[in-house]
Amino acid sequence: MSTPAEATTTKRRVDAPLSPPWSQQGLLEVFSHRYILTLLVRREIAARYQSSVLGLVWSYVNPMSQFFIYYFVMGILFGRAQRTEAFAVHVFTGLIIVHFFTETMNAGTRSIVRNKALVQKMAVPREMFPVASMLVSLFHVVPQLMILLLATWIAGWHPDPYGIVIGVIGLLISMTLGTALALMFSAANVFLRDVSNAVNVLTNFVRFGVPMMYPYTLVAQRFGGHTTIYLLNPISEAVLDFQRAFWVGATSNPAHTAAMDMPPGLLWLSLRALLISLVVLAFAQSTFTRLERRIPERLL
Repeated sequence: MSTPAEATTTKRRVDAPLSPPWSQQGLLEVFSHRYILTLLVRREIAARYQSSVLGLVWSYVNPMSQFFIYYFVMGILFGRAQRTEAFAVHVFTGLIIVHFFTETMNAGTRSIVRNKALVQKMAVPREMFPVASMLVSLFHVVPQLMILLLATWIAGWHPDPYGIVIGVIGLLISMTLGTALALMFSAANVFLRDVSNAVNVLTNFVRFGVPMMYPYTLVAQRFGGHTTIYLLNPISEAVLDFQRAFWVGATSNPAHTAAMDMPPGLLWLSLRALLISLVVLAFAQSTFTRLERRIPERLL
């Protein structure tokens, strides 16, 4: 018969499956590690501009160079600037959304492979690495917005509350869908490194599949008003939302531009696009959860 002292020292055996040192909450668990997430974001920003003379200036140079290329080719060579009022603002509003989305998707796809040493050593949710890439991309949206606000102010921008709300929804669409695809592709890239190259090819279709270098009215004209499939692309909605927020207010008659150059029911279409993005995010989280247990062994 055991004494009370022996009974208190008796070890209990828990019959439970092994689990990671973090709870199974996916993306929600990422934001409970805000301190580590902040360190990852700062580390990635610092690494991107390490040994760079211009530093953060490159975050202005890259989108501006794309803007001038698109403006020269589409606006001057093809004469689109003469047919689309405030064409420069039209292009740049779309460019901000597209650049944010593609940078989130590309950087997020490579995030786990690029940080394999941290993935193997740190007891944190592995979703943290694609999310950190999205936040770095969001950080670079700020200087682009500053340039856009200056350009729209020069063009005589007239902001309105409805347009601002629509613009915020557009940014949320790009953020949600970009994070979703970054989650899926980052896990897939661990098992098949060709995924990162395929994502680079996909970004080319993104740039031409949204009304950035051409107006939405051109799509409606070419397809006889049958734009249902075109508007199922959430990034098209995000671009239109940003154009509603900034480009429409920079034209000479914003009310006429909003009525003639924007699709009807834009708010409903935007909410639908956001819902689609959330569904894709839920699917991406489920896919990532199924694959993440095998990630460390494939990174060896």
